[in-house]
Amino acid sequence: VRLVESGGRVVQAGGSLRLSCAASGGTFNNYVMGWFRPAPGKEREFVSAITWSGGSIDYADSVKGGYTNSRDNARNTVYLQMMALNPEDTAVYYCAAKWIHSSGNYRTAKEYAYWGQGTQVTVSS
Repeated sequence: VRLVESGGRVVQAGGSLRLSCAASGGTFNNYVMGWFRPAPGKEREFVSAITWSGGSIDYADSVKGGYTNSRDNARNTVYLQMMALNPEDTAVYYCAAKWIHSSGNYRTAKEYAYWGQGTQVTVSS
């Protein structure tokens, strides 16, 4: 399974970005796709997750209302639309895949078996 993120760049505060995560090398209907970013002093912080089949979506409270998670099944790609960005959104954003039937909380980074290389988002003030 290979995950490749793209779309990160430098953007001014108040701007928007759309990150992409292209998946290959597997059958993804039974995966939860998560977005994570580093957090000071702890493992990667949950940002959002989406299922391929049912389109169930969840967001961290810190991004709810500002980020939108979506998927394109035909392209095996998930997207993270980020609006009204502020400098606190600066981070490397990682895409990850978790088998939907495995136990464990999809909000926990260690439950994900596959990871992309990350894409850097920098928000300037």
